[in-house]
Amino acid sequence: MNKVVLIIQARMGSSRLPGKSMLELAGIPLIFQIFERVKRVTGVSDIVFATSKDHSDDIIEKSCIERGINVFRGSENNLVDRYYNCAKAHNADTILRLPADNPCPEPSEYDRIIDYHLASNNDFSSNICNFMGNEYPDGIGVEVFNFSVLQKLKKSNLNSEQKEHIALNFYDYLNDKLPYPPIFRVGTIKCPAHFSRTDINLDINTKEDYLFVRKLYEDLYSSKNNFSFLDVIKWYDKNM
Repeated sequence: MNKVVLIIQARMGSSRLPGKSMLELAGIPLIFQIFERVKRVTGVSDIVFATSKDHSDDIIEKSCIERGINVFRGSENNLVDRYYNCAKAHNADTILRLPADNPCPEPSEYDRIIDYHLASNNDFSSNICNFMGNEYPDGIGVEVFNFSVLQKLKKSNLNSEQKEHIALNFYDYLNDKLPYPPIFRVGTIKCPAHFSRTDINLDINTKEDYLFVRKLYEDLYSSKNNFSFLDVIKWYDKNM
């Protein structure tokens, strides 16, 4: 059996928007709105929040424990180490990596990328944003990689940026290119035509991003708490 574990990385210490992990969307903290959505992913065995050992993140651990949600604490800035130890603690064979500033994960697209990854010979698969011509919007997908890859990275002589930004070891999203020389097998899937809106960005990095998503949740969540990205598209075209 291949155990698939979704690890959601969350911290309070954002430089651009401090405390964003616990900012409320429709009366519920951001990270727990995310959790409610990804619970609908069928291909995942466990979901765990991975936060740091910094005192500022005590509130994340406390809030997870109160809700009966798995939580792991590790290195503050070495995400490779944090993910490795979290995955090892949960006996993960395959890891999904989700930053806790993506407030509208689309469960169906998680299952699509999981199925693709498990059927492929990839080390790393992703539909988290538009790269390699996949035409995905930013923020509805996720990254998938194997525990064996984390083991290799853990033993590698990584620089501080590679330790902090795991994806850079596989793909440079910003410049849409593989690292040179490429070490790992990387792949993606084509975004379904009805979801292909690369003009929509659903990351929360700034106060403006948060206010945008807060309004989206205020309008959609009360009438349909499991709203889909199709509902987001309709809302966006009406309001923006």
